[in-house]
Amino acid sequence: MRTVGAPGSLRRYVHSLWLLTARDLKVRYATSLLGYVWSVLDPLVMSAIYWFVFTQVFQRTVGAEPYIVFLMTALLPWVWFNAAVSDLTRAFNKDARLVRSTAIPRSIWVNRIVLSKGVEFLCSLPVLVVFAVFAGAQVGWGLLWFPAAVLLQAALLVGLGLLVAPLCVLWSDLERTTRLILRALFYASPVIYGVADLPEPFRDLAVFNPLAGIFTMYRVGFFPEQWDTPAVVMSVVMTVLFLVLGIFSFRRLEPSVLKEL
Repeated sequence: MRTVGAPGSLRRYVHSLWLLTARDLKVRYATSLLGYVWSVLDPLVMSAIYWFVFTQVFQRTVGAEPYIVFLMTALLPWVWFNAAVSDLTRAFNKDARLVRSTAIPRSIWVNRIVLSKGVEFLCSLPVLVVFAVFAGAQVGWGLLWFPAAVLLQAALLVGLGLLVAPLCVLWSDLERTTRLILRALFYASPVIYGVADLPEPFRDLAVFNPLAGIFTMYRVGFFPEQWDTPAVVMSVVMTVLFLVLGIFSFRRLEPSVLKEL
């Protein structure tokens, strides 16, 4: 894997990354009449369904009030995670010709997906603000953890992307396997519930899911009682491990990926 060293190389890398990200966003919305609405429609529909089921149909015993805000503080970042990982499985196959011929570090094909989906996530945050205001959610100093959660999730996605993207080129079945894992991971992550809602021993196991601590950091600004130190610490540790493993694996697999493409 080519590295980004000199300041000039770094500037070219960042410029190319932004151009590719802007291209992804333009292509995504060029033929769309609703445009920005699509960035928030999926989590909004999911939030509405879970809110209805757990507040109107069944007696809810998990989460916190207002439950719609509780849901959205995790569903919005989940949509970012799910969409990014799904696209990362096709990161190289989708633009195989450019990947083979590019002179910039090929990690850019991973980073541009993380960035473009991250921009969509940031664009969906005003919807969370609107729901928080109308639902009467209380805001505390824990909201300062929100930017840290964004950076930690971005680092986790980069690490996973550097690992998953080349493996999906070498083993095409891994793309479908990843989709199945994502479906299971949604229910294994504290989206419709909090880490504190889990009984033992599932609560101890949940902290090994890096999303548990990240979602906790997103929520604590509105729900300070949701803070869980072991989950947050483990999320940082797991993110660093995935990032190191991703960088190491990418360097080893890049020659094989280029041959396969």
